Amino acid sequence: MRRTATAVCGTVLACTLGACTSELPQTPQPVAAAPFSTAVAKPPAPVTSAPPAAASKPVVTWQVGARPLPVGPGGFGAVEPTPAELVNRALPTKDVLPPPADGRYHATVSAVPADVLARSTWQPACPVKATDLRYLTMSFRGFDGRAHTGEMLVNAKGAAGITQVFGQLFAAGFPLEEMRVTSPEELTAPPTGDGNSTSAFVCRPARGQTSWSAHAYGLAVDVNPFCNPYTQGKLVLPELASAYLDRANRRPGMVLAGDATVRAFAAIGWTWGGAWTSPKDRMHFTGNGH
Repeated sequence: MRRTATAVCGTVLACTLGACTSELPQTPQPVAAAPFSTAVAKPPAPVTSAPPAAASKPVVTWQVGARPLPVGPGGFGAVEPTPAELVNRALPTKDVLPPPADGRYHATVSAVPADVLARSTWQPACPVKATDLRYLTMSFRGFDGRAHTGEMLVNAKGAAGITQVFGQLFAAGFPLEEMRVTSPEELTAPPTGDGNSTSAFVCRPARGQTSWSAHAYGLAVDVNPFCNPYTQGKLVLPELASAYLDRANRRPGMVLAGDATVRAFAAIGWTWGGAWTSPKDRMHFTGNGH
């Protein structure tokens, strides 16, 4: 999700003792994983619009990240009502990697390429070594119904299990809007409250704290943050996602107690933040309980 705790993240990264090495992998060596097909003569053109909508439904023109929110205490944006365009969110996916040529699920696991690490939030002060992270590519279903390819950084200890989980979600037709590596710019950008990227490794502290988040170890995954918002008291993150607090109104991309998503993560020993009392972190799955 788009990160809003900008000030506290900068402070923690500056003050934390370097507990890891700055050595970058020079020649990424893929490890065994399910086959991933990229051998196409010409990658399909990026998906930039949804399939034609029914005449009774207006075309969605919402641009994610285009409207900064007023910043309040803690660096979070002002919580505002959900815009009509996002109440039943189903934005099309813009491809950053070639979609699977055969429309089926594929995954790869490799050491993190130097260029990917450079555009991620990793730096020597992070609590995990770069060599202890893995770069995943995985197929996923978009809200447009099409197969896409996403990318993710996770801890090596959880890499195989995560590809298993997202293979099950793909088979179940569970939709994701996007899946990509979080950039440093996202940690310092003004909050817009409309992010919905499924991601794992982000080198930042836990929300409202100075201790490292499970994401900073690559041991947490946030699934469709907008459809599964975080709440604590009056705070809602993403800040425009209040319409998704009504969990009785089931919509695509939502994670619900006991559903296939919760069961898939539970099968690899990961727990769900939506079962917590306070905060209630509906998007969050963790391999270390935090």
